[in-house]
Amino acid sequence: MADSPLLSKSKAFALEIIRVCNEVKSTKRESVLTNQLIRSGTSIGANIREAFYGHSRADFISKLQIALKECSESEYWLELLIESGYYADKAVLEHCIELKRLLIASLNTAKAKS
Repeated sequence: MADSPLLSKSKAFALEIIRVCNEVKSTKRESVLTNQLIRSGTSIGANIREAFYGHSRADFISKLQIALKECSESEYWLELLIESGYYADKAVLEHCIELKRLLIASLNTAKAKS
């Protein structure tokens, strides 16, 4: 579990989201979008970690599906922040999309094995 790219990338993404939200809050005084983003962006890794301790393959898949939903929501909030001009660096959005692709691939693999 400790060597899982999904775990390490989701944790790195959560830390990046925390930094982005803190920056936007302090420089732009925006809190509505950032509060939503921090919830969904940090929830991804939490759900992935929970998936690794699932009671069954179905539980594992369910937790990964929740993580995927949170990732999609994070992508939406990031798009709003970027397109509204609150945040300019699109790299965080690219990281979100990369994480979403990893989640989809992991879900497809898990479903194929069940």
